[in-house]
Formats: sequence, C-alpha cells, structure tokens
Amino acid sequence: MTTTVEAPISSGLIRSFDDLGREDVAFAGGKGANLGELTRAGFAVPPGFVVGAPAYDLFVSAGGLRDRIAERLAGVEVDDPDALRRAADDVRAMVAVEPVPDSVSEEIRRGYAKLAAEAVSVRSSATAEDTEAASFAGMNETFLNVHGADAVVDAVRRCWASLFGARTIFYRAKRGFGQADMDIAVVVQRQLEVDRAGVMFTIDPSTGEHDHIVIEGAFGLGEAVVSGRVSPDRYVVDKATLAIRAREIHPKTSTIEPRDGGGTFVRELDSDHALRPTLTDEEAQGLARLGTKVERHYGAPQDTEWAIDRDGATWMLQSRPVTAVGHAAEAPAEPPATVLVRGLGAAPGAASGSVCVLGALADAGRFHDGDVLVTRMTAPDWVPLMRRAVAIATDSGGMTCHAAIVSRELGIPCVVGTQEATKRLRDGEVVTVDATRGVVLEGSVMKPSEPLSTESAPRIAARGATATALLLNLSEPSQVAKAAALDVDGVGLLRAELMVIEALDGAHPRLLLEEGRADEFVERMAESLRTFAAGFTPRPVTYRTIDFRTNEFRGLRGGERFEPEEANPMIGYRGVQRYVHEPDLFALELDAIRRVWDSGHSNLHVMLPFVRSADELATCLVHVADSGLPARTEFELWVMAEVPSVLFNLERYADLGVAGISIGSNDLTQLLLGVDRDSELLASFDERDPAVVAYLKALIPSARALGLKTSICGQAPSVHPAYTELLVRAGIDSISVNIDVVDRTRRLIDVAERRLLIDAARSTMGVAS
Repeated sequence: MTTTVEAPISSGLIRSFDDLGREDVAFAGGKGANLGELTRAGFAVPPGFVVGAPAYDLFVSAGGLRDRIAERLAGVEVDDPDALRRAADDVRAMVAVEPVPDSVSEEIRRGYAKLAAEAVSVRSSATAEDTEAASFAGMNETFLNVHGADAVVDAVRRCWASLFGARTIFYRAKRGFGQADMDIAVVVQRQLEVDRAGVMFTIDPSTGEHDHIVIEGAFGLGEAVVSGRVSPDRYVVDKATLAIRAREIHPKTSTIEPRDGGGTFVRELDSDHALRPTLTDEEAQGLARLGTKVERHYGAPQDTEWAIDRDGATWMLQSRPVTAVGHAAEAPAEPPATVLVRGLGAAPGAASGSVCVLGALADAGRFHDGDVLVTRMTAPDWVPLMRRAVAIATDSGGMTCHAAIVSRELGIPCVVGTQEATKRLRDGEVVTVDATRGVVLEGSVMKPSEPLSTESAPRIAARGATATALLLNLSEPSQVAKAAALDVDGVGLLRAELMVIEALDGAHPRLLLEEGRADEFVERMAESLRTFAAGFTPRPVTYRTIDFRTNEFRGLRGGERFEPEEANPMIGYRGVQRYVHEPDLFALELDAIRRVWDSGHSNLHVMLPFVRSADELATCLVHVADSGLPARTEFELWVMAEVPSVLFNLERYADLGVAGISIGSNDLTQLLLGVDRDSELLASFDERDPAVVAYLKALIPSARALGLKTSICGQAPSVHPAYTELLVRAGIDSISVNIDVVDRTRRLIDVAERRLLIDAARSTMGVAS
C-alpha cells in the first residue's frame, strides 16, 4: 500500500480533502464535500483534492461558453429522445473544443504532482449531487486508473462535459434544475490497489428499516457493483449487536480491474473464484461498525462506498444521504401463480404487463408505455425509458445498483439479480412482477398499474383508521400523486427548501431581487405549492417557510455576498428572526402562498420555524397580517416547537392567534441536551432521553389546554414504538412521517391507541394494568 504524502496546496481553484467539509458543496460538489467531511472526521479516505466549481465557472465563462450552452438547451424537448440526444451531442462538442484556461490547467497539474500518485481516479462532483435533494445516481462520469498530468487534465474536461449527457439533461429537467446554471467540481483521488469493494447502506434501502445495515460487495473495483455488472454478495448485519442476519453469496462472473498504463478492463472469473465469498463474517461486521460511525457522524442514514485494498486495509470512498427507500410491504403466504424467475426485490410493489426484452438502449423503439422492462442491467441513460415501465426485471445487480436506486426513486416495482430474466421471459408475454417477494409470475394476477396524476389520484377520506391523524413529511412536487393516494390525513410538514432551490435556479434570493426576477420566483413557488394543495384537497397541507441557515444560504449562487459567516449556524440567524430583519424576502414567500389561496385552494396553511420568543413572533406576525392571509376564515398559522422556550410561551402564542404547534424532535433534543447530532464526539443524541420525554409530557397537554393543535414531524415515532405510545398517551393530535414508513407508523399508532383504551377500561373496572 502506498504511504500517505503531503496533501496538495489549496488555492482558489483547487482544495485538498483536508480543507473541505460538508458545508463546501458550492465549491466541491456533493461528492467532494463529503470526502472532505470524512477526511476531517478521521475516517480512512484515500488522499486527494477537488478541482472546484470556480474552475469550471472560469472555463465556461472566459469565452462565453455558458451562454452558448444555455441558448442551445433552451426549450429542448427532453421527452423526445432524438431531440435530447442531438442537444447533448452539440453541447458536449462545444465543451470538447473550448480551451482550458492556463491558470486552471496549471493548478490541476500542480495538485497531481503534489499527490505523488501514479494512478488516480477522476470523479465528477456536481453541486447538486449526493445531497438530500437529489442523488444524480451515476449521471456524471468517473474515470478510473488515470496516469499522467495530461491525462488528468483531459479527464477533468470530460467530467465537465458529462454535465451535459442526455441522461443528465433529462434528469435536471425533470427535477426542475436549471440546465446551464449548475456548476460542477471534479475529485482527483489516489487510486487504490483494490482487492474487494462495494456499497453499504446504514438503512435497509428496500424497506426503510433502521435497525440493520446492508452491505454488498464483489471482487475488484466497486464499479462492478454500482453499475450492476455483477450480482454482488449481500450481507445484512444487525446494527445493535453486529450479528449477521443474512448472508447471500452469488456467482460474481467478472471483475473490473486496472489496466497497465491506464483505464480498466473486465476479467472473467472461473466458477470456483466466482462463488468465493467477498467478505468473512468478521470483515462484514467491521464494515457495519464503520457504517454505524459514519451514520452517527452525519446524524442521518447514509449510502456509502467502501474498498479493501490488497494489504487488507479498509477505506471509505464516499458517503451521501440516502435519497430513496422503499417500504415494508405485506406479501401473500404463497405466490398465486407459476414463478418464472426469482431475484432480489429492490423496489417493492407489484404490477402486471407485457414483457419487452431489451439488449441495448438502441432497441428502445420496441418498448411501449406500460410494458415490463426486462434487460441485463440498466444504466443512467435508461432513466427516460424506465419512467415509462410498469415494472422492471434485470439479470444482474443488487440492492444498490442503478436499477434499484432509480426504481425506488420512481416508485416502480423492480426485481434485480435474477440471472436469467432475459432468457426465461419472452417478448409479449404477460407477467406480474412481484417485487415484494422478488419474483416474476406467469400471467396477470392483478389489475395492471397505471401511473397516477394529480387529477386522477384517488381521494382518501380525511380520517384514517386511527383517532390520531397520520400526516406526511414532503418536499418533492413530483411525488404528490403517489403520496396523495396513501391512507393519510394530509401533509404535516411541507419543506420549503427543495422548492426554493428550484425556484431560485440555485441563486441567493437577494441576487434574484437585484436581477428583477422576484415575480418569477413567486410564481414558481406558487405553482409548486398549488400542486400540493390541489393534490391533497380537502386534506390540510402545512407549509414550513424557508429555514435555510446562513451556511446553506452561502452555498447558493451569490450567497457569499449576502450572508455572514457564523461559528454555529444551527442556533444563529435563521427562522423567524430572519423574517423580522428581512421582511422583503419573507413577503415574497407570503405572496406565493396568497396566490395559491386566490386560485381557490383553502387547505394550504403556514408554519413558522425556529421561534425563539413571543416578542419576535409578534413582530413577524405583523408581516403575515400584511399579506391578508390571517383574514381568510380557514387559514391556520402554526409554529415549530423546536426551541425549548416554546413551552413557556404557549399562552402568548395562543393569544397571538397561533392554531397549532409541530414538534421538531431533532432540534428540540439538541437544544434541550446541549448536544450536536452532527458531532461524532457527542454521540448522546437520543429523542428518548428522560429530559426530552418529560418536556413532551408537559408540552402537549399544555398546548391542548390552550386549544392549540399538536403534531410532531421528527422521525422518532416511526422508529421507536415506545415513542409513538408516549405521544398518543400525551394526547397528540397528529404524527407526521416520511412516505416510506406510513404503514409502519399507522400500525404503531393503532397499537398505542388500543393499549390506551385497554388501560382506561382496566382503570374503570379497578384492574391493575
């Protein structure tokens, strides 16, 4: 194993991993920022540096390339494959001939020389990639085993060009990102001599269960696992005890390895080697222990990449938030029809349709909307086609391959790793893909699924099977139809942040004001909010206004001009205090909400975050009153209960016209216990702490006594059954959870309410509980 050397000197264009953290997405992109975060936290990360977004900006701005790209992509019809491909080819050709500024080229060469590594990997890191908002799974290019300074500079340019592949243009359009505004950074990192590699989820990506870790691995470079070339070995490890719950060894028919002089090649494995386990139990447990530490550091479930080198050392190659998970689903006791193939249920659900076997994307003309897509493995280029499929089945791949991740994000049933789907299934044959079981069945054993639209989504009664209302936490307008069809009572937390980023085109709101584009922002926000209000009518939708912290605002384009640098942004200039000091920006948000009401939607309500004091709230409510919203009879104003002072100000809040409080258990726990859930040194972050429990037992009844509605929008109720029972016994009105845990939470609420009724009956009869 090569010894570590001095990291490259950082500059305005490149920065070493040691000088980066998760707050540096605007400079280093998601991948680069996370590699810096892992390095600074003390995890074993191969050394490297990031060619920052300012280098790309210099490249596209020096000769007017950015404007030419914007002009070429303006109005391109991304659902037209031919038009999309032509536009992508044109833009990539522009990038290929544009000269790289000498200052950029020299910095890259200097960084590569200081790294003192013959071989490096060069990996794209877009500024909206590997974040909670969007995964951009496999969208931008990676070049492995790159040798020499000239080749590194060329690989960086090719990473820049990958920002305009057809698949990436399509994805940006569907997620609402601007086509020419997004910048890209590039990671240059020492190439390991890899023996085994793979991926690790600190949450089960298919069911959303938090109590175990899923590891997938194969021999050689991890690209074989991520791309789905092989069906990897799979290990499921209990997070608390590190016991091996499941061990699946699959035939790994090939491996991707470095080629002498640069690049990679595929080597076929003989049957004995192919069936060797990738990991020993001890190695799987060691990885799981490492994954737990990474999750604790970030304070949220992580999708990671790992490698074990030829000397047996374990390295972390990436960590990013989990962006899409499935949900646990009930399956019938026995398959109702003949099983044609078996695999791994990667995106749960079931759907029936006609088989279309595709060997390559070039054959996509044979595919019809509503077909079952059957192929060896999908790639990022296949996303437009995957959107049209009723279900998907692949020969290879595991829970973390491209097909699995994208299918979960799209909500399409998917079975991967069948080994023989392309051989056993025939074109035109009607089958049912039961991805809950991981099987493909003969014939149509259920009514074919149809995509839901906002207009056609079935309406669910305003009250489910429990007395405690079950609400959703949402942020993505494209999920409205799917979410509105669930047995839920409305939206308890509509997060502003993703909609705001899209409406602002990644710019700071004050930059838009300078450019005279305020009305454009307001209308975009109104349209997104209108989508939620229409989809859930007449059920309530409670929108939490913008709660960016200063470091997050600084990450937006132009943000460094307007935002102060704070030592601790979590308790800094945010929430209601920002609205008080910058009422002109707050007014834009209120204007968007008023436009939704003016268009006839009276189920959209407002929730104010991070309320510190009654005086601060009273000042803010003057601006809310100016919008005219409180005069609307059905309008409700809520406040987040995340600052502990809320309990002591409840009477004042009620007098000011607040309708309800929603408990933000993450921030509340941090502020009550004086801990930082993002700090690895302060691992005592637990919403079940006796101090937090006592606070909730006082807060909820006090609020109800004042006529205030009560809710919670943290993850604790969906994870800990005792927490759900605590809330129900305290008398909470509603519990708001993520879409993937609706069924689990409904069951937990039902059990808690039944226990409460039984205890009440026993008390009446004088029987001890």
